Amino acid sequence: MDTAARIAAFHRLHESGCFVIPNPWDPGSARLLERLGFPALATTSSGFAWSIGRADHGATLEEALAHFGGIAAAVGLPVSADFEGGLATEPESVARHVALAAATGVAGLSIEDSSGEPSSPLFDFALSVERVHAARRAIDASGTRVLLTARSEGFIAGAPDLAETVRRLAAYAEAGADCLYAPGLPGLDEVREIVRAVAPKPVNVLATSRLGSVAEIAATGARRISVGGALARTAWTAFLAAAREIAERGTFAGLAGLVTGDAMNEVFGKPASPAR
Repeated sequence: MDTAARIAAFHRLHESGCFVIPNPWDPGSARLLERLGFPALATTSSGFAWSIGRADHGATLEEALAHFGGIAAAVGLPVSADFEGGLATEPESVARHVALAAATGVAGLSIEDSSGEPSSPLFDFALSVERVHAARRAIDASGTRVLLTARSEGFIAGAPDLAETVRRLAAYAEAGADCLYAPGLPGLDEVREIVRAVAPKPVNVLATSRLGSVAEIAATGARRISVGGALARTAWTAFLAAAREIAERGTFAGLAGLVTGDAMNEVFGKPASPAR
């Protein structure tokens, strides 16, 4: 499937129903998720940053663009890029960076309003709206139809105000976002309120244990469910537990019951080989 076809397929996924879009952090995890039958994938800025030994938001523009291209090239599915805040503050720079991201082969990308400043965790409202406008203009100028998701980060950035989140997402919808996303919502009632506020635009929900199942989230009217960096943290949790056991106890119980090397090689298209 070429990039244009993937973009078209990604738009169709948002037209009805609800789908899960899990978040790989490298080409290998992307290919494993594709094999499990998910219809689309989204990158995770945190998962990618940890994989290169950085904290979240620690990747450079060049690294992020190469990452998007690498994930998109590894699979035949639509891939949406977690582009943080566009790795820029001013709208002109956001537009320039979005144009570069839209050329990497992704089917979608997201722009968030987190400022990274603890004293003022979200960009000013007017600036935030103009940043979404700038991303929209850049995508339109590219002719790619890459799907634009606008994110309001208050619930994970230290400003958990539902009314302000609704105000921002509604404004981002008016500014041209194709999909709206507020990670960290505390419950399904808040999801429903956002779905109502931005209708008929689709809403992405960050899955957490407190939000329940896919079916329960879908019943709110949300169209898309992602897991952010949770799959990457799942992998790191198992890695750290096994490594700590070795370092602290000198035992290897954590290495029992693992997927085999041959099974992994089969997934990645390499012939099986003797265990080593």
